[in-house]
Amino acid sequence: MSNWGSWSEFFSMGGFGLYVWGSYGVTLVLLVGEVLMLWKRKRNIARRANPEIASGETQLNTSFQGIQ
Repeated sequence: MSNWGSWSEFFSMGGFGLYVWGSYGVTLVLLVGEVLMLWKRKRNIARRANPEIASGETQLNTSFQGIQ
């Protein structure tokens, strides 16, 4: 580490560690939330487009038809 003598000095960031690491934490939470919301939106669109596939009914009906 170039400017810090120890890990604790690195994490304290010269007294601004709470601000710096808090900013990283908030950004990470928001990015994860965005990815989850996009995934949920994609899943809902797929269910609306073809509800049989989303519920798994098509696979079960096909499997049972093959048995009979």
